[in-house]
Amino acid sequence: MRYLTVFLVLSFCINTWAQNRFNPNELKLEWKIIRQNTNSKKETLVNFTVVNGSKIDFPLKGWTVFFNAGDVYDNIKGGPISVRHINGDLFALVPNGTLKVIPAGKSVEISIVSRAAKNITDFPKGFYWAWDDQNSSAIPLKVKMETVVDVNEEERKLADEIYTQNRAIVGTSKDQLMPVFPTPVHFTKGIGFFYLDKTVRIVADKQLNNEKKYLIKEISKVLKNVPEKDVDGRKTIELRLDPSIADDAYQLQVNTAKITITSGANTGVFYGIQSLKSLMPLAAWSKKGETLNIASINITDEPRFGHRAFMMDVARNFQPKKTVLKTLDLMAMYKLNKFHFHITDDEGWRLEIPGLPELTAVGAYRGHALNEQKEILPAYGSGPSRNNKTGSGYYSRADFVEILKYATANHIEVITEIETPGHARAAIKAMDARYQYYKNRGEQQNATAYLLRDTADRSIYRSVQGFNDNVINVALPSTYRFLTKITDELIAMYKEAHAPLNTIHFGGDEVPAGVWEKSPAVRAVLNSNSTVSSVDEMWYYYFNKINLMLKERGLYLSGWEEIGLRKTLVNGKKTMIVDPRFASENFHVDVWNNQFPNEDLAYRMANAGYKVVLSNVSNLYLDLAYNTSYFEPGQYWGGYVDVDKPFNFIPFDYLREKRQSETSTAARVYEKLTEAGKNNIVGMQAPLWSEIIKNQDQFEYLLLPKLFGLIERAWAKDPAWAGPIDSLTYKQAYQKDWSNFINVLAKKELPRLDYYNGGYNYRIPTVGLKNENGLLMANIRFAGFDIRYTTDGSEPSIKSKIYTHPLVADGNYAFRAFNRLGRGGRTIFSIPKITK
Repeated sequence: MRYLTVFLVLSFCINTWAQNRFNPNELKLEWKIIRQNTNSKKETLVNFTVVNGSKIDFPLKGWTVFFNAGDVYDNIKGGPISVRHINGDLFALVPNGTLKVIPAGKSVEISIVSRAAKNITDFPKGFYWAWDDQNSSAIPLKVKMETVVDVNEEERKLADEIYTQNRAIVGTSKDQLMPVFPTPVHFTKGIGFFYLDKTVRIVADKQLNNEKKYLIKEISKVLKNVPEKDVDGRKTIELRLDPSIADDAYQLQVNTAKITITSGANTGVFYGIQSLKSLMPLAAWSKKGETLNIASINITDEPRFGHRAFMMDVARNFQPKKTVLKTLDLMAMYKLNKFHFHITDDEGWRLEIPGLPELTAVGAYRGHALNEQKEILPAYGSGPSRNNKTGSGYYSRADFVEILKYATANHIEVITEIETPGHARAAIKAMDARYQYYKNRGEQQNATAYLLRDTADRSIYRSVQGFNDNVINVALPSTYRFLTKITDELIAMYKEAHAPLNTIHFGGDEVPAGVWEKSPAVRAVLNSNSTVSSVDEMWYYYFNKINLMLKERGLYLSGWEEIGLRKTLVNGKKTMIVDPRFASENFHVDVWNNQFPNEDLAYRMANAGYKVVLSNVSNLYLDLAYNTSYFEPGQYWGGYVDVDKPFNFIPFDYLREKRQSETSTAARVYEKLTEAGKNNIVGMQAPLWSEIIKNQDQFEYLLLPKLFGLIERAWAKDPAWAGPIDSLTYKQAYQKDWSNFINVLAKKELPRLDYYNGGYNYRIPTVGLKNENGLLMANIRFAGFDIRYTTDGSEPSIKSKIYTHPLVADGNYAFRAFNRLGRGGRTIFSIPKITK
């Protein structure tokens, strides 16, 4: 496996510098990982080298180099340049006065300890230079990223594991594949085909006019000529309502003369249309024809859960409206019905709010403005310019209304998240800028009207993401004035869009210890309010007020699991436990934490009475890397998630494998889900956080094909292998179902996504590779994808040889998988390329 060398190259111009000022473009900067697993595998040793490539001395004063990274600690051997933490993931390299200059042609090297670097996601990003006396000017820098850590053995083992996993997948012929996806409750195949062409008459009950228009639009994607008005054809497609059928259920009947879709409501008919699309031949999506055949079939179907959600984070890194709409199309096609829209966080506020222009004028932009009166700090490598398209951006009010209308037309409910009281730095800084503006004008009342922090608060804390100022002060009346304003503006937008609004998500996660402890405003509440006796109880105080505010408007509160938890002393240590006080308030909680010691938290909350949306990190967080490869992008703090993790997730018994793997002496007692608790599991959700996502392709790479596992589990009933896992029968049943699932993706769904809606950039898996008795064996997870190879170690292209049989393992081979369109995955090497 090759050693990684990544170049972060950003173009820049420095035409305005005086000739006697040093040109930072003439520096050569290198960040090199020297050793992993420093200090008991928790840290990584890095060398940062500065080479003065100019003809004049490089001054070691008067400048700062900024960059974004995970935890970076400090120099361990001293040196003329020190590391300083600014806030969040923003760090600085600053001269410390121990050396005056770096002579022309010379270099200095400093050793730094950072958090453990397990894959390329851990490389720092967004390096830029700023003169201390010209903070308004900043220059992006190019930095050479390199590692001399040997990861080849781990890569070989992983390639071997992938090969073994792929070999266990059994092929399935197309006529044996599940006819629609996700798996329907019941179906029976008929005889013959319905031939769809321009003579087909499409009729619908009056209430189904929108669904009829949608069907005609979708048919227009596969037929050259579509009847836009009723015609007197012998063949018909009928859309009907039947009150005896549940609203989300549907019946789809296809015979040689008629297609009928029946449901108790528009939603079920819409789902029936999606299944009808799934029955259309794959070739139809790549090229329009005069006619196409649909096999006769009868399907009776309904979803398992009423809440089938995908969460899209556009706060950390922004995505344009067109990507949001394209994502809604994907959700609609696979019958997902809740779009959790994470539009605010520490690193960005992404929605225009009338009357509070600072939220987007300041909070929606990131750049080099350390006083943060015009934009907030760079994050996740967004760099110094506020024009960066991923760090900066927002949706206008009109954009948001359009998104709401589009989602509603696709029978998707948008659940907007306004992250509070933590993860709120963008809002806090925007309201600080507003405060300063009106204060300078002498308008004190206007200045404090929407202020989100106690200016006299001296509390000290640090969030998981490294911020010391990202938590709203929940004692201030202005906080509730702000949140009421946001709520009422959201209600107005939903009303204009004629979109359903039942809830607003107010976050609630990851508020660090130490907040509010030295806030005079909080102390005043504690002294005057008998319902709260400690700073920890301000949590109950806050969400009780938000709950009442929402209830007055006919809404219920959604949030992360913490909204239903409270801190208490357990064995002398503060611990979060289920709070019974909100259990009957219809709180909907997205429970993400199934990490030790909270593996059973979702079940405990459901048993207590909370409405639970299963969002388990170890199975459903799509931003986690696909596997352990050093070269695979993605987070890993919650494990690794490939398409199998959501697929093998059993909602009502997700702890069964953990119980089975633990010995009787070490086994922990997990709370089992009661029958009442089962009724409180309202659904499932797959979140995709965007810290490392810089464009639509990266977004879709992490989204697909992982999302298919969530789609199947949220819609279909438990599979046959959901019972005891210690039997051969279980293993056989699982492997058969897994093989069928993979074959459906490989032969139906992914080929369709090559063309549908302009195509989706799903991840093409890496090739499995194994050396067996001197023969190099290669395979691929998805049947129908080509494996191409080279014999000189170069990157295979679509013109390279196709792998058809084992190769004698004496060459410098490189293998790469390609889909039907010729798009390739990541290359695997039989002999690693070593560069030191």
